Amino acid sequence: MRTNGSIVDDQGKMNNFAIEPKVYVDAQGDRTGFTPYAELLNGRLAMIGFVSLMVLEALTGHGIFGLLSSL
Repeated sequence: MRTNGSIVDDQGKMNNFAIEPKVYVDAQGDRTGFTPYAELLNGRLAMIGFVSLMVLEALTGHGIFGLLSSL
């Protein structure tokens, strides 16, 4: 007899044997490596970095190397 996922014998005592979990396949797939998602994210981050460097140079009049050498 089973109750709430645990196995109980006919005297009402719970059995301590392990229950095998259900096996399933992850539907989302693998998100590592050169996937379209990773490439899209990499492109977006590169665009953000490039635009921020352009704004930095427009506001200060120096590029990133000019700012780093003045420190």
